[in-house]
Amino acid sequence: MYERGPSAEQLAALGLTLDDIEEEVVEVWPDAWPAFLLFEAMSTQWRLGPGGPSGLDYSAIPSTAKMIGLKHRELSEAFNDLRVMENEALALMTEAAE
Repeated sequence: MYERGPSAEQLAALGLTLDDIEEEVVEVWPDAWPAFLLFEAMSTQWRLGPGGPSGLDYSAIPSTAKMIGLKHRELSEAFNDLRVMENEALALMTEAAE
């Protein structure tokens, strides 16, 4: 989700096209699906500081959850999973910036 692949120009230099790159399929367990939907919907809600992203804007979570149809109980259950996804995304973004 946070890894940028090679551009068409970079691939062309190797004699390849975008069709030569296999699409990675990632399965989401049913119990994590609400958190995944919320995480995906929150993709533009990252707080940024001088060192880059620092985390999701938690003030946007309730309204975003409501817009995607999560009920309050589902949001309470999904919040911990959302935080796991947030921490992993931050680790990947930090690694990519190094």
